[in-house]
Order: sequence, then structure tokens, then C-alpha cells
Amino acid sequence: DLDSGGITRLTDTLEYEAAPAWSPDNKWLVYEAYVKDNLEIRIQSLVTPEDTIQLTNSPAADFSPVWSPDGRRIVFVSNRSGEDEIWLADLDKIEELRFQDISQNPSREDTHPAWSPDGKSLVWVGEQDGLRHLFLTDLSSTGETNITPTAVNQQNLGSGDWPVWSADGEIILASLQAPNRVYLTAYRAHYPGLALPALELPDSIYGLSWGRIGSTSPLQAIYQQAAQLTPTPLYLPVLTSQPNDNGERYQLSKLIGVEAPQPYLHDMTDESFTALRTRIATEAGWDFLSTLENAYVPLTSPLDPGMGNDWLYTGRTFALNTLPINAGWLVVIREDFGSETYWRVYIRSLYQDGSAGIPLHDQPWDFNSRNNGNTTTYEQGGAKQASIPLGYWIDFTELARSYGWERLPALTTWRASYPAARFNEFVLMDGLDWQTAMLDLYPPETMITPSPVLPPTHTLTPTLRWYVSPTPTATPTPRPTFTPVQTTPNNPPTSPAPFQTTTPTPGG
Repeated sequence: DLDSGGITRLTDTLEYEAAPAWSPDNKWLVYEAYVKDNLEIRIQSLVTPEDTIQLTNSPAADFSPVWSPDGRRIVFVSNRSGEDEIWLADLDKIEELRFQDISQNPSREDTHPAWSPDGKSLVWVGEQDGLRHLFLTDLSSTGETNITPTAVNQQNLGSGDWPVWSADGEIILASLQAPNRVYLTAYRAHYPGLALPALELPDSIYGLSWGRIGSTSPLQAIYQQAAQLTPTPLYLPVLTSQPNDNGERYQLSKLIGVEAPQPYLHDMTDESFTALRTRIATEAGWDFLSTLENAYVPLTSPLDPGMGNDWLYTGRTFALNTLPINAGWLVVIREDFGSETYWRVYIRSLYQDGSAGIPLHDQPWDFNSRNNGNTTTYEQGGAKQASIPLGYWIDFTELARSYGWERLPALTTWRASYPAARFNEFVLMDGLDWQTAMLDLYPPETMITPSPVLPPTHTLTPTLRWYVSPTPTATPTPRPTFTPVQTTPNNPPTSPAPFQTTTPTPGG
């Protein structure tokens, strides 16, 4: 009660119940509930709360209901067609003819519908190619019995999520989702233009409500006191040593009770990690962060290809243990923001009685499906699971963000390289870029990459080889030489004349 500040509990079950919406006469409430391991839509009377009507009973997930201003129609989100679409339930029809798919756009996922105050228009969120836009659809020209908006009369107002109308139907308030930030903005319903520039919000939102009755009186005392309270910080950093101008830098602090190859983190981040670990163990019922795939990684330890400038080298990042995926205790949901791919991590709650966690509304991403032999699935890096896992889950990504830990985008090679997805890395940047964060631990000389110095004049330098002469010499080529030979006449040979000798006379 906004006047008295009192709180009245409307439901009292262990089941998950959320996303309520009022009927026009304020006598009924429609909401989503987790019934028999499935999301269904219920209607409850506020006069007799024990009277509850289950509007849907489908194997598909039905959620995010909104009541029309005439009180006879309810729109909601359902994946009974294979993907999230906007469906309408006509309360004046029998069950076989009651439900109708009114978005009918298989190329995108449609969620978060909102009625205009006059009931003639609908606005919802359409996600396609990593962009979430607000689509305004005019229903005034269609019949009451068959509402089928086409793409022709769907006006794209701009980027946004969780839309809500003003009382006069002129302004549409919406949130603007970024990978690690949330903003509040507003659009004009009947002509293009922003009605409210984007304002950053301190935390995530899960729905908006715009009151129709203004209050001229000051806030009640209970709200004034709440506005003056200073929230208790989730953690306080305690430094082991202070860096100074003499070259002293931040130290690494050891994580007590944590198994990791190097269980250390930056001195400015270890208290935040310890507080997050305690929070996760309390809510999930098991110590999920007691084992890490990586914490601080020294420069001498190379990471996978393409991760040379990864934040793990700064000591400000930890990488989750991915083994619980194989056991079904950890799932990741793909979230595209333009051309970049991010992941939302959920861990399974130990207690499945509804006291902790929420049901999943989206199908997780299955990385193992890339190995099933389907070439299309392999090239896409996996595919969505065929069905939404049962049970209650803890949004680890959101809890980590409340302690300052941000998720990182996947590398462009993630479809072919599993580590490049980086769905398990969370970094506490504190407004620093990677280069500045590295200088917290290392001197500038460590980050300098030596470059070769080219001579002023490019000259060719011969390559010395032992089997090649440094100076080639000409070698004469042997050729045949023709020498003239003296010819002999064909005269017969003559016998030599006998040689006459003088014989001495005896006694002479």
C-alpha cells in the first residue's frame, strides 16, 4: 500500500510465483507460476485468495502475462510454437479456441508485451541479430475475433526492454540493456523521438510499473526513512601494501581454501571474491567457487591461441570450473549484443523446493552439440538445447555483477574454439583498461615489445653457405682441339745401301 506503506502477502506457497499484473477492476491478479516443473499462467481473486484459476496447461513454457484494459483478454509469452512468441488468451472463448499467436514472426524472439491504456495497441520486445527493439502494433483495425498483426503495421520505436505505457498513452518507458549496464529511457508512442535520454541505473530491473494516479502529498515517513538510509557495502577492500612512486606495486593475495593452478588475485579484488563466494554458497547451498579453472596467470604461462592479452594476466579475473556443465549443475544462456556474444551463467540450487533460485525462461546453449556430426551446428559453435532444464537455478552472472565482476565477450573464434567462448571468465575492472591493469603488477619495461630496427639503406646481404663459393669464378668448358697431322707419300721403301769398310792388309 503506497499510502500506508503496509505489505500484504497474496500467495503463500513454496512454488515460484512472479510477474504479476492487475485486472482493470483491481479484483484479480494474473501471474506466472512454476507448476509441475513448468511455467504456467494463473489467475487469482483478491477477494477470495483461495480461488485460483490456472489459465494455461501446456507442455510449453507460458509466462509474462498482461491484462487488457477491457478485462477480457490476456497476452503472454509462450514457446509452444518452438520459440518465444506473443500469444493472446480470449477469456470469452472456450479453451480450444481461446489461444492465438499474434506475433507470428519466426525470424525473431518476442517477449515482454504491454497493452496501451485504450487497448488498441500492443508493444513488445523483439530480439533479432543481437538487437532488442520495441515493436508497436496497432490492433484497432483488426477484428476482435481474430487479431493477427502483420509486419506492415509493426513500428520499430528503438532499442529497449520491459516496456510500460504512461497513463495518457503518449510515452513508453523502457529499460535499455547493455552487457554489464542497465539504463532507463523513454520513447514517444505516436511519432519518432526520445522522451527521456538514457539514464544509468545502479542495478538490473525485472519489470516496470507506471502508476496512473498521481500523489500530491509528500512521501510517507516510511519511504522518507528508507531514502535516507545508507546501504551497507557488500565488501571492503583491505590492502596488504600501498603502491608508491618508488616503483612499489600492488601485491597478489592468496585465496584461502580455493583450488586453482595459481590461487591468487589482485590485492584490490580478493575481498570481493571472498564475499561473492560466501554469497553463492549461502544461496545455492554448495561452495561453487571453491574450485577454479584459473585465477591469476603469470606471464610465463601461455594461454590458448588468441588470448595473449587476456585479463587473467592482470590478477583481476577468475575463470569458473566448467566441469559442472557435464553433470547438469551449470548452464549458460547465449545473449547477443550487436555483433558481440555474451553468456549468462546459471548454477543449479541444491534445494529444489522453491526456496532458492528461479526457473529458467530460456533454453541454454549446448556446446557439445557441435560434435554430433551436423555441419550446421558445428559451424554455429553449438545450438540451443531442445528443452528448458527443470528445477530452480541461481543467476550467477547477476550476483557477480552486484560485487563488481563483469563478464567478457566471446572471441570471434569461439565457434571453432571452446576456450574462446570465455563464458566462465569474470573480471573486476574498476574502470581500468587492460594495459593500465597490467601496470599495477608489472613495470612498463615488461610490456614493451622489441621491434627490429631497419637500416637507413636497404642492402642485400648474401647468405653464407659452406658449399657455395662466396665469389663465383668462371670455369673453362672443355672442348675438342683439332691438331694437323703430317701426311706420308705412297713411295715404296728403298733398301739401305751396304756400308763398305776398309780391311787392313796383313804385314802391311
